[in-house]
Amino acid sequence: MAEGMISILDGATFVTSNRTGDIDAAPDQPHGLFYKDTRHLSRWTLRVDGQCPALLTADNVEYHFAQFFLFPRTGSIYENPYLSIIRRRHAGTGFREDIEVINHSMKPTTIELRIEAAADFADLFEVKDALAKKGELYREVRGQDLLLGYRRETFVRQTLIHSSQPADVSEEGFVFKIEIQPKATWTTTLSVRPLVGHVTALEPTELIKRNLREDFTRWIENAPLVSSDPPIIQQAYLRSIVDLAALRFYPYPDVFPHFALPAAGLPWFMALFGRDSLITSYQALPFLPELAATSLVVLGERQGRACDDFRDEEPGKILHELRFGELTAFGERPQSPYYGTADATPLFLILLDEYERWTGDAALVRRLEKVARAALAWIDRYGDRDGDGYIEYERKAETGLENQCWKDSSNAILFADGTLAEAPRATCELQGYAYDAKIRCARLARSIFGDTALAERLEREAADLKARFNRDFWIPERGFFALALDGRKRKVDSLTSNIGHLLWSGIVEDDKVESIVRHLMGPALFSGWGVRTMAEGEAGFNPIEYHNGTVWPHDNALIAAGLSRYGHREEASRICAALFEAAMFFRYRLPEVFAGYERKKTGFPVEYPTASSPQAWASGAPLLAIRVLLGLEPKGEELTSAPVLPDNIASLAVRRVPGRWEPADVSAARPDARTRIDLLRDWLAEREEGRKAA
Repeated sequence: MAEGMISILDGATFVTSNRTGDIDAAPDQPHGLFYKDTRHLSRWTLRVDGQCPALLTADNVEYHFAQFFLFPRTGSIYENPYLSIIRRRHAGTGFREDIEVINHSMKPTTIELRIEAAADFADLFEVKDALAKKGELYREVRGQDLLLGYRRETFVRQTLIHSSQPADVSEEGFVFKIEIQPKATWTTTLSVRPLVGHVTALEPTELIKRNLREDFTRWIENAPLVSSDPPIIQQAYLRSIVDLAALRFYPYPDVFPHFALPAAGLPWFMALFGRDSLITSYQALPFLPELAATSLVVLGERQGRACDDFRDEEPGKILHELRFGELTAFGERPQSPYYGTADATPLFLILLDEYERWTGDAALVRRLEKVARAALAWIDRYGDRDGDGYIEYERKAETGLENQCWKDSSNAILFADGTLAEAPRATCELQGYAYDAKIRCARLARSIFGDTALAERLEREAADLKARFNRDFWIPERGFFALALDGRKRKVDSLTSNIGHLLWSGIVEDDKVESIVRHLMGPALFSGWGVRTMAEGEAGFNPIEYHNGTVWPHDNALIAAGLSRYGHREEASRICAALFEAAMFFRYRLPEVFAGYERKKTGFPVEYPTASSPQAWASGAPLLAIRVLLGLEPKGEELTSAPVLPDNIASLAVRRVPGRWEPADVSAARPDARTRIDLLRDWLAEREEGRKAA
């Protein structure tokens, strides 16, 4: 989100305002109160005697609570303000705003305080694409309450606003005519409730069903403790734990009130995304295994069961995205849910095995055996569209995604000369995921499903896939794997970060590893802040192109895990160190993506203009990086560790690591680590070098 904005969130609700607390949303801006993909409040402004108060300070106190300290302008720098205005905003199912006006003077004062409210009820897709509404807006004053509404046939959304203090209520909002005695305080509470469907009678205005503070405290107390010297890893970890708490939503609030899984990210992706939930849950397994359990169960229940071209659904396929807004309800967008992703299905199987390795929860694996078998069948039948043994994708309808891998922007799959690859496309990492999924499911089949024949078949298929992939995707003249095979089976020959995912999956043959590592850590891909999505020098490279030159934290964490898997621990440590150093410049919150400029040119990581923040798998990246640095691996009933710390970290420790063992403590130290003075000198030298280069 933009630096000048303040956001609070809880589950399916988020509220974004400016720093005075006002909302005055442009049609294409994600500002306002959003609930289940619909904007229930597009205007919410406070005025004192017709004027907008000036800002003293504002910030998020907690992810679901913000405060705004304001004062009325006096018109002269020589005249001090005599009133303070405090807005305290709490997220829940909607939000509650407490307004406090304090008279600091020795005289009574009279003011008019006005709250103006409006709702455009825009679907989030209408906000993104600046589309016009097709239904009817209406407003009703109901005693001391204001009801804002929208209807289009049977689709009805409403917002109910209530004040605890008497007011003059109109269709435009609330007016309070206040007399405040000397040194006295006036307060009111405004509750804003999003409603789905018609409301025929006033309902209770209590917003927050769960005690968010207690819930958040329990979340923090149950998480492992991380400490580091210097404290950059500790700070990034704490920020990630808080942000993952903020991004949680509860698919079964009435039955399982504590079962949560992560939404993908603020502001555009506060919804269930298969790929994002699976990767985030994988990253968080050593710290927050409950995210994986819920993600697996929820995604398993929504597994594809029929062939539906509009939604790209196929039997056994794991969904991409689930939405509840107007365009989805009327079939104008396919996210009801939409299945247009080729990687979520093998990633589901990877997480299922990894979850059991960490937790020993064989019961959940048995519960999901049918889902796992259907997912394996999808890989071979529907994933492999033409029978060549590789997963390909191509959308079936114009409303679908053109690219159905993690780099899903329309221009993400390019040849080295910048030419767009033809569909269907078989990207390289999809084959790695399929290989890993089959190896892992062979273990589950043998040890839990009791199906030796399936285990042996999957192992044969995985070995064959590995051999064919290393033959068909390798580009010997360039020394790396093709980004994809296009619709004509041509090797898409651009150098990208995808080759790092191949190391994570284990599909790379040993004789090709050194060349892959050289490319990943070379100056064309490694910016100094991380591995770029596309190498500098490729025709399509652009350091501020979403998938063709930027740096993605989750991408880098998976690459570091892949390097570690093949024994390149120092290189993995270097990538992890770069991520934590970048986090310092983002107040320890890694964004979804940042620019791919060379570190020596900038001296700091450059923001990407529309990056989600917080974003789930970016928040998960520091957790996976900690696992990589400490070399944490489950081996049967034990947790093993083989730490390799970067030279800027003197010590790193994690206490109470959960798993199939008793909560474990792991620590590591590097006596020859650079001191803070050394780091400061290096940073100053780096800035000077960048200045000279500029």
